[in-house]
Amino acid sequence: MKILKLLNKKYFSILFCFLFLQNTDLFSNEPVDIWNLESQENLEVNSTEQNNQDESISQNSVYNSLSEKNNDFIVELDETLKSKEIEIVGIYDPSENSVTIDMWRNSDGRKILDLFNKVQTIELSKDSKEILNILLLTNSYFPSKNISNEQFLKIKHEWLLKSSDLDLIEEYLIKNKEIKNSDILIEYLVDEYLSKSELEKACSIFSNINYPSENNYLSKFHIYCLINDNKREEAQLQFDLKTELGFKDEFFEKKFNYLMEYISTIDETTSEKSILNFHLSHRTNPNFAFEPDASTSKKIWRYLSTSNLLTNIESIDLEDIQKISSIEKATHEGNYTEEELFDLYKRFQFNINQLLNIKQSYKLLKGVESRALLYQGILLSTEIDKKLELIKILKDSFADEGNTNAFNYTLVTMLEEIEEEKIPSNYSDFYNKYTQSEKFVFKQIKINNKIIHQSKLINYLKEDLDTKDVKKDLDDILKKVKKNKKYFISTKDIILLESLKSDGIEINKKYESLYEVDNTNMPQDIQKLIENDEMGFVLLRLVQILGQDNFEDLGSETLFFIVSALNQLNIDKLRNKILLKVLPLKV
Repeated sequence: MKILKLLNKKYFSILFCFLFLQNTDLFSNEPVDIWNLESQENLEVNSTEQNNQDESISQNSVYNSLSEKNNDFIVELDETLKSKEIEIVGIYDPSENSVTIDMWRNSDGRKILDLFNKVQTIELSKDSKEILNILLLTNSYFPSKNISNEQFLKIKHEWLLKSSDLDLIEEYLIKNKEIKNSDILIEYLVDEYLSKSELEKACSIFSNINYPSENNYLSKFHIYCLINDNKREEAQLQFDLKTELGFKDEFFEKKFNYLMEYISTIDETTSEKSILNFHLSHRTNPNFAFEPDASTSKKIWRYLSTSNLLTNIESIDLEDIQKISSIEKATHEGNYTEEELFDLYKRFQFNINQLLNIKQSYKLLKGVESRALLYQGILLSTEIDKKLELIKILKDSFADEGNTNAFNYTLVTMLEEIEEEKIPSNYSDFYNKYTQSEKFVFKQIKINNKIIHQSKLINYLKEDLDTKDVKKDLDDILKKVKKNKKYFISTKDIILLESLKSDGIEINKKYESLYEVDNTNMPQDIQKLIENDEMGFVLLRLVQILGQDNFEDLGSETLFFIVSALNQLNIDKLRNKILLKVLPLKV
């Protein structure tokens, strides 16, 4: 406070003079009005015919002297400059994926909001998320019909928060520094880094991103970062400024005074109100100790885990079932390792009868004890059928509790220890579901010129090839196909051929009879959106259709209409990425 008052007295008059001179400059050096320059030029050209006209020609008269088309454009541009309402927000350049900067211009905002809300309820696949990232994070104008800029920004921000990609969020904030309503994203970044005990990374945000000074939470964190960086004078100035503006937070003030070494008394109060408060409670108390429970937030659990403040598994009382239940939940959330949880299960003691009759005994036990018995039974089982049955029961038990991620890595390890050829048919789906991602790793594309969609034509999709060379390769392959009476042109073949045609690569007329295109599979609403040039909305509909599936999971007919839609909209680069996932043979 003293510092602030001294500053006020010392610099007030200087500041006043500076502002006065600024205003004087402003009035004496007015910016050039491009419209008035053009008006004067037209006035000189028409001076003979307009001798009696007033020398100051209005903008309207200038507009009237232009052609109707140019007039409309200039009026629109002038209104845009005056309103300053049009903004371009995003990360990616539209050309990266062949989308356009005005892809939302023709869409109805109410329909966008409704469809986005539906998409939000779907557990999207990796491919769906990739398209949604392109759709929402490409630099583009806001839609203007029945939706405000704030509403559309909210869609982008909700998606960024749901994706939980911290690098992506930070990149978005850095590239859009003046974006409105960024508080929620900045707070999310700060809290996530701090909950991982990455204080330096959390504080570094303020060197790259502008935060709204009226946001008290971010201001508090910034002040704390200044103290942590030994910039105490600046921290004091910031604190005084906030106080002068009416800021009051008794908890933070006590921690501030302690960290600034104005007081030496340790305040052992622990606040869970925010991750910042919790961190300050820990930082200012050398004897800090905290026992989390089921009601403790995920972020605080994570903070305790990354700060090595969680209770050691070996010291946990097996009689404290509630505590062990909270550890199961913490394992699901990644704060305890699966190894720690299952080591805890091993400590449970069961009688010989329970271990010999696990399938009956586990039903007589509840929750934690039931799962501990099942786990021990899996370790003891030598029969593959019995082991698989217990593994599945244990996985289902975790799922019923909402803690399915507590048994992921250990599950895969257990299954991989069993030879695939020894898996009974009734467990093959279960086995494949959890081991498939590990087994099928594609290393490279294999060219097979005997099949159109696996031929060297697919190189066109990944390289900037001369269309003349592609045309020659296409003629050679189609010539062989026509000679081979047994060759059946598949839907995937047609998808590739139609994509080449869409890009201007002509198919020789003598090969046109090799196949027919059936466009009846295209949903009517999507076709109407394409005709209305609603590129953004079409892509959002495709995300909804794809949903939980990846492109490799789609049937050929569904894939055909999706690619057809992208062809009609000339979204070639995104289309090529999709085709390279589904067409070639990979080994």
